[in-house]
Amino acid sequence: MSALDWPGFGQVSLAGLLFLCLAAALAGAIDAVVGGGGLILVPALLLVAPGGQPVYALATNKIAAVVGTSAAMRTYARQTPIDWGSAIPMAVAAFGGAVGGAAFAGALKPAVLNGVVLVALVGVGLYTWRKPALGVAETPRFGKWAQLAVMVAGGAVVGFYDGLAGPGTGTFLVFLLVGLIGFAFLRASATAKLVNVATNLGALFYFIPAGNVLWGLGAVLAVCNVTGAVVGARLAVRKGSAFVRRVFLTVVVALVFSLGWKVALG
Repeated sequence: MSALDWPGFGQVSLAGLLFLCLAAALAGAIDAVVGGGGLILVPALLLVAPGGQPVYALATNKIAAVVGTSAAMRTYARQTPIDWGSAIPMAVAAFGGAVGGAAFAGALKPAVLNGVVLVALVGVGLYTWRKPALGVAETPRFGKWAQLAVMVAGGAVVGFYDGLAGPGTGTFLVFLLVGLIGFAFLRASATAKLVNVATNLGALFYFIPAGNVLWGLGAVLAVCNVTGAVVGARLAVRKGSAFVRRVFLTVVVALVFSLGWKVALG
């Protein structure tokens, strides 16, 4: 099918656009329930390759991600208190890390970038399969200042990864806050969403001046992402998290094979 000759769409075909809209909606649904929406949308963008280079896929994904993650953050903030005194410094560090990661991503060869995303897919998929629950109670492991230092350092590292590749950033943040800091799942998720908004903005801070964002495509995907998030939240209430987790793992496995085939072909 011929490419769409619309400004800001990177010559994506109509079939490709429909595929990306479905991926964005699914990503929003997954992210609203279990996190890790980037594991769906980024590989989908890499497969379609809007603009002809992986960096356009990463940059355009951030437009959808920052809108969807902001909506999720508001939902979480209404459900659980956020320790702004530690969350904001972590978010600032993550913002800086994401700027650096985005700059490095622009210099990576496509094959290397695809390999990074593939490794992230496999790693997070396996962890999700083996660890269905991330934490149910608060188990603090550090004093106030030590905890702040660990959160800031962890935010910078995960932010760098988000700017570099992106898939699974929200999940990695929850892993950090639950497994290392000792937060309960709900509090970790609320904090992770705030930090994830910062990493998305940090990456865009680099990508926008570099001209890597496909604005038309990004706007369409943002609408689909938010729509999917609303549908996903309602589906989770009706079906339960076990159903969503099965869908998540099924899609991750499918994308591992798809992207793995692309990496193998070079």
